[in-house]
Amino acid sequence: MKKIAIFCGASKGHQSIYKEYAEKLGHFLAQNQIEIVFGGGKYGMMGAVADAALYSGGKVTGVIPGFLKLEEILHSSIQEIYETKTMAERKVKISKMVDAYIGLPGGFGTLDEIMEVLTLGQLQIEHKPIGLLNINGFFNPLLQQFDLMVQEGFLRPENRAMVLHSHDIEGLWSQLKQYQPPKVSKIVQTIASK
Repeated sequence: MKKIAIFCGASKGHQSIYKEYAEKLGHFLAQNQIEIVFGGGKYGMMGAVADAALYSGGKVTGVIPGFLKLEEILHSSIQEIYETKTMAERKVKISKMVDAYIGLPGGFGTLDEIMEVLTLGQLQIEHKPIGLLNINGFFNPLLQQFDLMVQEGFLRPENRAMVLHSHDIEGLWSQLKQYQPPKVSKIVQTIASK
């Protein structure tokens, strides 16, 4: 893995542990020579990951819709920036650039990005690992929801297993490196071929 997409909030949350872990992840990826691809913002969790990676000599690339430049302050220190017209184009651009995804705490936009890549994996459009850094148990309710989806027959267990998660950066990294995508079902093969 050479490039990792980081999905996270433009806010840093109310507790300092969120920013601390974002910084630890930025340092970790830079020290392991993994390029970060993210939303391009300067503030919040996005800024914390980017700043830490840059401080440790890492490469950071931003992808941001043009209209957000008016509302978000673009991170001026990153090495490369791509501008898209829409949020949807941003997600496509990021997916074409990276080998894996890591989700950190965030809001609606973060959840949207995580759900999109999980859906791409479920449909076998992509075969990339998707991990959640479960800082302070932030993703516990979401993981419980996924379990309920399996229990109630709306999600296959093998697709639930695509959601890698750990509260520990090294533990999550190990899972990402060992990831094997689920076997393709005949239904998915039929849908994907149409």
